[in-house]
Order: sequence, then C-alpha cells, then structure tokens
Amino acid sequence: MRIVLISTPIGYLGSGKGGGVELTLNSLVSGLLSLGHSVEVIAPKNSKLYRSNEKAKLHFVEGEDQVSWQHQNYNSPVSIPNNSLLAGMLEKGLDIAKKADVLLNLSYDWLPIWMTLNVDIPIAHLISMGSESSIISNLISKVYKKYPYNFAFHSKTQANDYPFIKKPIIIGNGFELENYIFQESMRGPMGWVGRVAPEKGLEDAVYVANALGEKLNVWGVIEDEKYASKIEQSYPPGTIDWMGFLATDELQKELGKCRVLLNTPKWNEAYGNVIVEALACGVPVIAYKRGGPGEIIQHGKTGYLADPDNKETMLSYVEIIGKIKRQTCREWVERNASAEIFANKVVSWLNKVINEYK
Repeated sequence: MRIVLISTPIGYLGSGKGGGVELTLNSLVSGLLSLGHSVEVIAPKNSKLYRSNEKAKLHFVEGEDQVSWQHQNYNSPVSIPNNSLLAGMLEKGLDIAKKADVLLNLSYDWLPIWMTLNVDIPIAHLISMGSESSIISNLISKVYKKYPYNFAFHSKTQANDYPFIKKPIIIGNGFELENYIFQESMRGPMGWVGRVAPEKGLEDAVYVANALGEKLNVWGVIEDEKYASKIEQSYPPGTIDWMGFLATDELQKELGKCRVLLNTPKWNEAYGNVIVEALACGVPVIAYKRGGPGEIIQHGKTGYLADPDNKETMLSYVEIIGKIKRQTCREWVERNASAEIFANKVVSWLNKVINEYK
C-alpha cells in the first residue's frame, strides 16, 4: 500500500507544539514501514522524522500555522490564515495522492474534512481530539453519511463525543518500544508531562507534590506563560522543577527514573500518549478517570484512576504507588500498544476506506 500522511499544521515535527500528533505520526510511520508499506509525509518546513523512519519520503511546506481548536470557542467560525500552512499541505498531499492508495489526514481541522466531499481521492481522518468545534462535528456528520469508514478514533470515550457515529472505528495508538528503556526506579521523583496549558491541569499535580513536601519534575512546552507563572507563584519556590521539552529519546531516560507519573487533564484526552510512554518505561500512572486515560490504565495493576479533579484521592494513591509492579506496566504496553499492533489496525481500517471508492 502507498500511503500519504498529512501532519499537524501546528508546529513542525520535532518542535513539541503539535502535541501527541507528532508522536503518533512517527510511531505510525515506523509501524507501516516495518509492514512493508510505502509512506510519504507532508509536514511543515524544518520537520524531522525519527532516524528509523528514513525510508519515508518527507515533503516540506511553508506557511502560517493554524490556531489550535483547543484554544478557540466551541462555536467559533473556521479561520484560514493568509498563506495557510494547512491549505498548502493539503494541496501537496492531494497531488501526491493521485498516484497513491490513500491520503491519511492527522490534522483536526475543517478544510481536509470538507475536501473529502469534493475529490475522488480516498481521504481517511484519524481524529485526534474530542468534539472541540461545532462546525467540525457537523461536517464530520455530513461526511460520515457518505463515507462511514473514513474516520477513526483513539478511544471509545473520544468517539462518544460524536454520537452520530454508530459503529466507531477505535484503533488506539502505538509506540516504538525499543525507544523506551525499562527502569526499576521505585524511589524516584514524581513526574508530569504535557503542554503547559490550562486544559492539562498542571496545578493539581503541583498541589499533590506540595502536600507531600516533594518536588515535581515537569516536562513539556510552556504554551501559556501566564498560566505557568501563576502556578509557580502559588507554591513554595522549588516545588516545580521545569525540565523543558525533550525529544522522545531523552524524555524516556528521565521519565523512567520517576516512581510515578501524575496525569491531570481538565478535558477529555483523546488517548493519553504520555501515559503509555511512562508505562513503557515501567512507570505507574495516577490519572483522572477522564477521556482516554480511563481506558488505558488498569486500576490497581498499572496505576490508579481518581475521580475527575479529586486531588485528595490522587494524593492518597501516590502514597501506595509502591504496590504497583513496574514490570506489569511494561507488559501491558507490549501486549496492547506497540507500533506494529497500531499499524496493523490502521492498515485494516484504511483498506475499508479504500474499498468505499471502488
């Protein structure tokens, strides 16, 4: 199969601005290549793929980033900037896809979904978020009536945000396990990973660390400086150790030293990549039972699930985290979320999409 992928129009691959989509894309490319498929990636200028993905052809596009729907109102209109990066990536992707089997879109935006109704090229959409825009949800509903297989989701909880999709295709996510080293760090620090922005709920994790008189290691792009500063000023100096954004190879080395990862989203995460990355290193996770994390974590086996926004319950689970066997965490990832398992699910789905156009 010859597959053309369109990357996120928010930051180049390797910048960290694209969030989980960057990791998903690299893992998927790796898995598809290992299965013998041909892959071409359309991405913003300066993007870099993992070294293991060198066989994939990378096409660069310049232009202005889209504004993330996470930071817009649910009823906001579609906004396409002048010299749109997304429009440029879509134009190039459609041109290359004329000689390919399918175009796989990883951007959550209106334009590529709308284009599905206006070209004869099979366009599949891996939806990366819950319903964050009324206009996009309405468009997905319209496209779904004609092409019921063209959308796939990371988790059941995420798919539930689109109730008009009666039999959602759930494909989870995948990870290159050789990129994650298992560590037995039972006495390490507490960690938190993610974009530093209000919807990620960092303040709750800092509350837990402060209550225990500990320091919290925080990895990720500081997307909202005012938000980060407000949290820092609310707690004693040194409570937060800002570790910055690290690429996967460096992140997993540091993350694996933690005894627990705290995950505190204030919204429905579509999946929860950082949770699986932690588990792959043997690090148990305590998360709010909200969105994808509620489906990933096996309560009492690979971590604990607290009721949404219940910081006190999360605190009590940190105190018993030593009961979790770190090897069990790694084994779950090996059985459920390898890059090859993920790629096989994607190929099965893409075959259904392609068959709709025959």
